[in-house]
Amino acid sequence: MITNKKPRSSDTDSNYMRDDRTEMSEDDDRSPPSNSITHDSSPTRTCNPGPGSGSSSVPEYLAPCPDQVLENVLENVLWFLTSRKDRNAASLVCRSWYRVEALTRSDLFIGNCYAVSPKRAMSRFTRIRSVTLKGKPRFADFNLMPPYWGAHFAPWVSAMAMTYPWLEKVHLKRMSVTDDDLALLAESFSGFKELVLVCCDGFGTSGLAIVVSRCRQLKVLDLIESDVSDDEVDWISCFPDTETCLESLIFDCVDCPIDFDELERLVARSPSLKKLRLNRYVSIGQLYRLMIRAPHLTHLGTGSFSPSEDVAQVEQGPDYASAFAACKSLVCLSGFREIIPDYLPAINPVCANLTSLNFSFADVSAEQLKPIISNCHKLQIFWVLDSICDEGLQAVAATCKELRELRVFPVDPREDIEGPVSEVGLQAISEGCRKLQSILYFCHRMTNAAVVAMSKNCADLVVFRLCIMGRHQPDHVTGEPMDEGFGAIVKNCKKLTRLAVSGLLTDRAFAYIGKYGKIVRTLSVAFAGDSDMGLKYVLEGCPRLQKLEIRDSPFGDAALLSGLHHYYNMRFLWMSACKLSRQGCQQITQALPRLVVEVIKHDDNVDMDEYVDTLYMYRSLEGPRDDAPRFVSIL
Repeated sequence: MITNKKPRSSDTDSNYMRDDRTEMSEDDDRSPPSNSITHDSSPTRTCNPGPGSGSSSVPEYLAPCPDQVLENVLENVLWFLTSRKDRNAASLVCRSWYRVEALTRSDLFIGNCYAVSPKRAMSRFTRIRSVTLKGKPRFADFNLMPPYWGAHFAPWVSAMAMTYPWLEKVHLKRMSVTDDDLALLAESFSGFKELVLVCCDGFGTSGLAIVVSRCRQLKVLDLIESDVSDDEVDWISCFPDTETCLESLIFDCVDCPIDFDELERLVARSPSLKKLRLNRYVSIGQLYRLMIRAPHLTHLGTGSFSPSEDVAQVEQGPDYASAFAACKSLVCLSGFREIIPDYLPAINPVCANLTSLNFSFADVSAEQLKPIISNCHKLQIFWVLDSICDEGLQAVAATCKELRELRVFPVDPREDIEGPVSEVGLQAISEGCRKLQSILYFCHRMTNAAVVAMSKNCADLVVFRLCIMGRHQPDHVTGEPMDEGFGAIVKNCKKLTRLAVSGLLTDRAFAYIGKYGKIVRTLSVAFAGDSDMGLKYVLEGCPRLQKLEIRDSPFGDAALLSGLHHYYNMRFLWMSACKLSRQGCQQITQALPRLVVEVIKHDDNVDMDEYVDTLYMYRSLEGPRDDAPRFVSIL
């Protein structure tokens, strides 16, 4: 449901390092900001010369203090340090490193918009060009969080407008963004280049029109799984009439018609466009016209992949296969909404070069998939619906030996049906795709044996998410809990950092996770566990745990209080429909005053004095937020 260089080490190259660093921080068509870090502009502290240092008529050479020399060298080194983890570690060395690291950081990542205030973040990091900001927790994607909970972008964009005049990139995930926010963004940053909105809401086509009309250097506009309202504004026509800088345009989530003629003209005057993902209002005939205009695309989302009604009556349509064949650089293919399977063979000419294929909107059968997948020998990422059945997964396993990521989604998410994929498909994938690193697998039945086999065959797994639909489902062959299967995953997959568990699980499964999941950072639990001991095993045994999501499980106050030693090290804890009391949550706030504890009420009939519907708990440098709605009680 997005290379490090080594600075030259000799003293004679110090000017080269300074000049190279300055070039990295400037735009070609703009002068650097007045506070650019250069040696010439840095204040130089000097040491006082000793007695007898020479006649006063001779200019004295004032050598810089060793501390200043160290900071100058450190600046040059830190400019090439791009990893957030490495930069965070560097900032903890001492005060000097803390200061210089902040001055040389250009990318700001905030994993929880309420963990720090905009003022605090921007007073420390003053030279930021790229901001990534996350809001609501992931369970909001499953309607487990009431609307209008918060995560507003408004205070952040207001602060950035005053502090970061050179801002170029904004990436938002699960944030509430208004048209006014987008207008302020477009007005405040003359060199703005990249806007990515993932799972965001609150804005519409009016806001998009303002962004594309005013941000004339825009290179990336990616709208991914966001809720965009239809304001009946033709935003596509608001792009500049001249040649654009566009490199990526993704709007497959915008569920309203567009002016296709304007889109075609936009593609024609965007020679740098590499990524294009269309919404369902673009037919396969219109797709053909766009592909003729832009054969240099590397990533393509096809739109509806069916003809429009007026074209459907024509006997002889365009040669779609030749259009795909002309796209020699195409490596990523998605879309296929409202697909007519008869058109699917048109993509055969590009299959041999594909590294990513997304059929998660394409209801295709195993027989329809086989001719396509048999040519995808380079495929590394594959998303698909379970309509392909176990037979389709066996075909994937036979061909896609380079597969790194697989996601299998349900066509019908109901719990009381017998789904088309099972342990047979999972076993086939584990035997045929030994390089697999990430899997999300929805099914209705599973066995411990198949999961154990995957743990042994795919030892490089980093992400394992098995969603057995239907509550408390055991091994459907033996009738035993799924403990041994998940236990084998955490025991044998030494690189595992993300785990989602489901099915019939006892405390033994959580004991395995606590014992072997030493580097697990994200754990999702649904309808699992049988006592407080299960959660206690996890909280006491997983020292790297950052994000813990639990729903509909029997964990209560004792389980919650067992993690007091670890909560300050976590990004958040989410528990919904568990057995928590308000008193137990209150004990957390008393023991850990710097932790924000939110109790969320979904049902007006629930007595929040006794029962906690949803607990959302996160660390924050600012304390409780001031924009909580009425259904949120901050303890």
